Amino acid sequence: MTIQTAKLSDPAVRAFVTAVNSHDREGFMTLLAPGATMADDGADQDLADWIDQEIFSSHGHIEVDNESNGGRSLIARYRNDTWGEMRTRWTFSVDDDGRITRFETGQA
Repeated sequence: MTIQTAKLSDPAVRAFVTAVNSHDREGFMTLLAPGATMADDGADQDLADWIDQEIFSSHGHIEVDNESNGGRSLIARYRNDTWGEMRTRWTFSVDDDGRITRFETGQA
C-alpha cells in the first residue's frame, strides 16, 4: 500500500519526494546541503549528472510503499521514461539544518 507523500515522517525526505514527483528541479536543489553526494546500486555517482538523467530529463516518480529509520529509509516503486518501473530502496542522511547530505538508492 502506498504512503501518501504528505504523510512521510521526515520533512526533508517528504520534500525530496515532493520535488521529484512535481519535477521541481529548483526546489530539489534547495534540499541538498553543499557538497551533497549520492550512490546508485552501491556506486557513487556524479550528483548533477545522475539527477538530470534519472529524475528530471526522464520524468522520475516515486511511490513510497514503506518507510523506516524515522522516515529516512524508504522502499518505493520508482519509475522514469528510461527504465520503466522498479522496486527501489532509498536512504537519506540529513544534517542539523534539515538538508540532505547524502542519499543512496538502488534496486530493492
